[in-house]
Amino acid sequence: MALETGIDVYSLLLLSVGLAMDAFSVATVTGFGLGRIKIRDATRMSISFGAAHTLMPIAGWVLGSTVVNLVSDYDHWVAFLLLAFVGGRMVKDGLDGDSEVDPNEILGAVSLLMFTVAVSIDALAVGLSFRLEDLPILVPSLFMGTGTLLFTFVGLLVGNRTGKAFGKKAQIMGGLVLIGIGARIVFTHLV
Repeated sequence: MALETGIDVYSLLLLSVGLAMDAFSVATVTGFGLGRIKIRDATRMSISFGAAHTLMPIAGWVLGSTVVNLVSDYDHWVAFLLLAFVGGRMVKDGLDGDSEVDPNEILGAVSLLMFTVAVSIDALAVGLSFRLEDLPILVPSLFMGTGTLLFTFVGLLVGNRTGKAFGKKAQIMGGLVLIGIGARIVFTHLV
């Protein structure tokens, strides 16, 4: 079954799920580290990640190889630094004596922007690959954005439900895992 995109639906779904995995991992770890999360916070993070995974492939497609080739040399380092910064803040906050974890601290505008950029850089490269293959990007980017939105929402809620019992320890562990995800991104790009 092929769409007008030149790529079959199954490949498009697999691509969407693959791209959503970093967002799912970050959302699960973030949810694990939060003491109590509201649906509106989960929705805000999901919309942010989903919108980025819709817009970044389009940006990669529009910009073509010029900008993406320049960025691809260090995009993994940018993702690592952003995740390490946010993860480091989570570890620091977890080591502080307060017993309550503040979702607004972790899901505030700056942290959310860093999370969003870190997990969506690969989507820019996917847009470039579609441009190089002379494939349209609009429908695939909608698939990617929708998949990421759903996986982020589920990951955040699952992580939050399992991590609620652990409080600050979960926040420390979550921060360390975010740093680990950033390190994995660098490792996979260097190998």
